[in-house]
Amino acid sequence: MWPGILVAVLACSAVPSVVQADESAEEAGLRIATEARERQKGFGNFTANLTMTLRSKQGRESQRELRLKVIEVDGDGDRTMFVFDRPRDVKGTAFLVHSHKSGPDDQWLYLPALKRVKRISSSKQSGSFMGSEFSYEDMGAVEVEKYTHRFLRNEPCGEFECVVSERIPVGEDSGYSRQVVWLDQEELRTIQVQYFDLTENHLKTMVVEGYQKYLDRYWRGSTISMTNHLTGKSTVLNWSEYEFGTDLDVGDFTQTALRRAR
Repeated sequence: MWPGILVAVLACSAVPSVVQADESAEEAGLRIATEARERQKGFGNFTANLTMTLRSKQGRESQRELRLKVIEVDGDGDRTMFVFDRPRDVKGTAFLVHSHKSGPDDQWLYLPALKRVKRISSSKQSGSFMGSEFSYEDMGAVEVEKYTHRFLRNEPCGEFECVVSERIPVGEDSGYSRQVVWLDQEELRTIQVQYFDLTENHLKTMVVEGYQKYLDRYWRGSTISMTNHLTGKSTVLNWSEYEFGTDLDVGDFTQTALRRAR
């Protein structure tokens, strides 16, 4: 599934509140993650607008405006493109992700000032995405197969009752040792994710708020915030103008299309 930052969960029945008698914590964690993924499928494609607010430790803010488009790919992960519109110093910058169910994602960044496409290697995907508190790794799909999973507990989380699980990256290039994920039991929406760095420090926390249902099926968050506990910086993404079933096809998600993004 996404968040990373792209949180898209279908309406579903409640998750069992306890580990079933015939399964281990690892089996329960995998079952929950797999259920969440299966109930996300079928949206086809969508577009949205985003406002990115970067906030320093001292509270100074700067904003960026960008557009997003996403398409499902049968048998593989989603393809995603971000295009920056404002301010002028980042206008025309575009970022393309080909997510994969196993192995590292393919990622490319188009830099209009240089008029070239830069490939983001898997070893560099733990770096900051456009100066934000999201990493390049966070921008890809969170595929079940890229982690081991373990159910931890059930507990209240704000207005929800949540199932809490831990996922550990399988790949060697991840910037995280583990992630702890809160999903609401009723809809399996991501409420919070805590990220731990390779030295087991609690590095960041992502919180998703303002869920709305589209087409009577698809849940989308309207605000996603990422707080870096080591630097005191944060980034907030505000989402708007979701549109499903557009005329996108896989040809809109190539390196050639990345160069033409406007």
